[in-house]
Parts: sequence; structure tokens; C-alpha cells
Amino acid sequence: MTATGTGTYTPRPGAAPLPRMIAAQALLETKMLLRNGEQLLLTVVIPTLLLVLFSTVDIVDTGSGEAVDFLAPGILALAVMSTAFTGQAIATGFERRYGVLKRLAASPLPRWGLMTAKTLSVLVTETLQVILLTVIAFSLGWSPHGNPFAVLLLLVLGTAAFSGLGLLMAGTLKAEATLAAANLVFLLLLVGGGVVVPLDKFPQGAQDVLGLLPIAALSDGLRDVLQHGAGMPWGDVGILAVWAVAALTAAGTFFRWE
Repeated sequence: MTATGTGTYTPRPGAAPLPRMIAAQALLETKMLLRNGEQLLLTVVIPTLLLVLFSTVDIVDTGSGEAVDFLAPGILALAVMSTAFTGQAIATGFERRYGVLKRLAASPLPRWGLMTAKTLSVLVTETLQVILLTVIAFSLGWSPHGNPFAVLLLLVLGTAAFSGLGLLMAGTLKAEATLAAANLVFLLLLVGGGVVVPLDKFPQGAQDVLGLLPIAALSDGLRDVLQHGAGMPWGDVGILAVWAVAALTAAGTFFRWE
């Protein structure tokens, strides 16, 4: 509104500033995610239960040392995958089916701004997950080591890779297919991605293939830093970077808004 005289105002039409629109959309996306029972199950309940269960009950041979030292990095990687890939794919897939994305695409918020808001929502949720899981892991006797910058870089690259894969799936498959595929991939990578079962428990040929998966690279990279005190795990960083570039490029190319 602009003043034209004492006590008189006239409308000033136009969209809100772009940063404000993105922030508002990101806040809305975060609230919807945190209110969704299925999303909370994937992002909070399952990782927490797995961390507590496998740290306190001798189910899987995690090698020498405390089980929580092996498990905590893998569970952090699982939390990233559950939010950036599984949760985002399912939510975006059904938004696309019900025409929500089509309507948002016609708003003053540009499409890249919408995707930026979704990414910010994922990052906020992941931050909350990491804080919660870290507190629980410390209560279970976790003793992390290593370079915090390396951990941050791995988490960011893992988020980019899984976010790209989730958006690619949501933007190309039907919502029901996305729901089934995202949950199936989550379960398969939980078992075969080095999250709770060490990759060296698999045959050598399978290890070579599984080690190239983004969840395995993220789990092993975080484990090298936080458990073994390594510097920058460049091999895992490189794998995640390739996945991130490929997935985001494919999502940007093939994503369908309707």
C-alpha cells in the first residue's frame, strides 16, 4: 500500500519479494511434512528404532568396538535418504497427481523457486533428524571423531543425490507407482547399503556393486570420518558428487508437472 494523502492509501499490486515467497513456501512444506504420520514414521521413528535396537541387541556383527560407533553414521545416512528421497518422492508424486504442482507452477513463485523451497524444507527436516539421532547416539555411548567439514560435505552431497533421485521418480512415475517404488528402494538400500549390515558381509562381487550406491558411499564416508577419524573420504565424495549431478540433471530434464 502507498499513501496518497493523510489517512488515504492505494493498493500497490505485485508479487512479494522472491526470497519471502521461497521462505513462506519452505515453511509450509516443512509444516506439512512434520504433520504427516507416514513421513514421521520414515524420517524419525524407523531410524530411531533401528539405532536403539541394533545398538543394544547383538543382532548383526558390526566388527570390533561399540556397535553404536558403526551404526550411528549409517543411521544418519538412512535419515538423509528417508527425507530427501523416500519422503520427498512420495509427497511430490501425490502433489503432482492432485494438480497441486500445476497450480503452484501458475503462481508468482517460479518453478525453480518451488524446488528451492522443497530443498530448504528437506534441509530443515534433516537438521532436526541429525540433532535427534546424535543426542540418542550419545546417550548410547557414541564417540565420534573426525572433521566436521567432511561430515557436512557428505551430508550435503548425499542430500543433493537423493533429492534428485526422489524428484526424478516423482516427476516421471504415477503417484501409486512412486509410493510403491520409493518404499521398496528404501527397504532394499536399508539392507544392502551398508547402513546396519557391513558391506564386507556380502560376496566380493556384490560389494563392488553395492559400494557404488549413494547410500553406501554416504554410510561409508560418514563411518570413515566419524568412526575411524579419517580426513576427507574423496572416493565416497566423488561417488556422491556424480550421483548428485546425474540425478539433478535428469530430474530437471524429465520432470513433468502434470
